[in-house]
Amino acid sequence: MAKSQLQQDWETRISEYRASGQSAKAWCAAHGVTTRQLWYWLRKFKTNQDVPAVKSARWLPLDLDVSGQAPVVQNEGLLVRVGQASIEVKPGFDPALLSEIVRILVAVC
Repeated sequence: MAKSQLQQDWETRISEYRASGQSAKAWCAAHGVTTRQLWYWLRKFKTNQDVPAVKSARWLPLDLDVSGQAPVVQNEGLLVRVGQASIEVKPGFDPALLSEIVRILVAVC
């Protein structure tokens, strides 16, 4: 039997086994295969599976009711924590400098 045909046969068997709801032992006895063969092919397909195709991303609508929330305060700043280090970032900061500092802190902390 050709390798591709054998693989196709086992793909079919694995699908049937999963759909059956039976234990591995019961399914194997009913289909004339050993549990060792079943486990081998289950592992083989699990490790050889291609990464599932990613469905195209799409934006979801988001409705926010901000009537009960505190107003957003501008020009306050931001506290960034990396490990045990804290950095207060104020408006007008240098993004390149912050990026470099965070990169160094991640490496050190």
